[in-house]
Amino acid sequence: MRTTAFAVAAVLASSVLAACGSGSGSTGEDTGAGGDVQNAKVAFLMPDLASTRYELQDKPLFEAKMKQLCPSCQVIYQNADSDAAKQQQQANSALAQGVKAIVIDPVDSAAAATIVKSAQSQQVPIIAYDRPIPATPADYYISFDNEKIGSMIAQSLVDHLKEEKAEGGILQVNGSPTDAAAGLIKKGIHSAVDPSGFKLLAEYDTPDWQPEKAQTWVSGQITQFKGQIAGVVAANDGTGGGAIAAFKAAGVEVPPVTGNDAEPAAAQRVIAGDQYNTISKPIKIVAEAAANVAWGFMQGEKPAGKTTLYDTPSELFVPTVVTKDNIKEVLFDSGIMKAADICTGAYAKGCDELGIK
Repeated sequence: MRTTAFAVAAVLASSVLAACGSGSGSTGEDTGAGGDVQNAKVAFLMPDLASTRYELQDKPLFEAKMKQLCPSCQVIYQNADSDAAKQQQQANSALAQGVKAIVIDPVDSAAAATIVKSAQSQQVPIIAYDRPIPATPADYYISFDNEKIGSMIAQSLVDHLKEEKAEGGILQVNGSPTDAAAGLIKKGIHSAVDPSGFKLLAEYDTPDWQPEKAQTWVSGQITQFKGQIAGVVAANDGTGGGAIAAFKAAGVEVPPVTGNDAEPAAAQRVIAGDQYNTISKPIKIVAEAAANVAWGFMQGEKPAGKTTLYDTPSELFVPTVVTKDNIKEVLFDSGIMKAADICTGAYAKGCDELGIK
């Protein structure tokens, strides 16, 4: 499940990118967004600043791929900073500027239905990115398999706790209640935790994925379940980091804590032994796939999905669980991360012990 899963994801990505780029994976139907695409505009609307990935990875990777596909095209990038109303305004602005397609990672999956309707009424295709829009089908959905992510991080933790013969129960720190992807991750977590034999002590839906709110909630649980917490399933690296901070602030031993996104800070925590696992879902795969699909729509094609989710043609890539055992192989040997960026200061010793150079 280490290199194999990563390789499968890369192969899948390559096939999708080739299909979208050549038109061989498209129906060829006219979506109304075709015509002269030289100097065309495409919107890339991201949801928040709580996760560092959007500014550091998604944005530059999407822009680079779009520039490769269409050097004269312009990417209109906006980040809603966890404000659904602000994202609505950003979408309206993009439509007013005449974009040929919108790629959106919604702040609020339900509220984003209005954006879908507005865009489609103007024959502008909507590509849901990372988070689905269940109420009103987008034209396409691109993501890693979020339900699979939840089950993988939770099962990894459960297996570890059983191997260590741990006693006690599990805390479950979910993502934002307004994020449909968080709901899928939550469902996946339950599929592993509920039959595990470990008691689910409590769970929490973290508003806007805010690490500080996760930390505050976990702090309360440490007091309530003193000495009973065997592990924490956190839905992403931010909430996982918040959970870890709560244990450290309480002055008690940090139990195994999960994560998701393979953010640099999470990689450092895994190396240091503070975080048990994270999920590697190379943003390059989904960002470039989204650019290719958007480009297909912009040329008047209708890219075909590999599956369907919420009545939306979809492409769902397979992620990889990362622990100390395979972090070197998955994140560093693959080139996703560089030792020079991660193995700094207090983390240098841990990197040396794991052979990360």
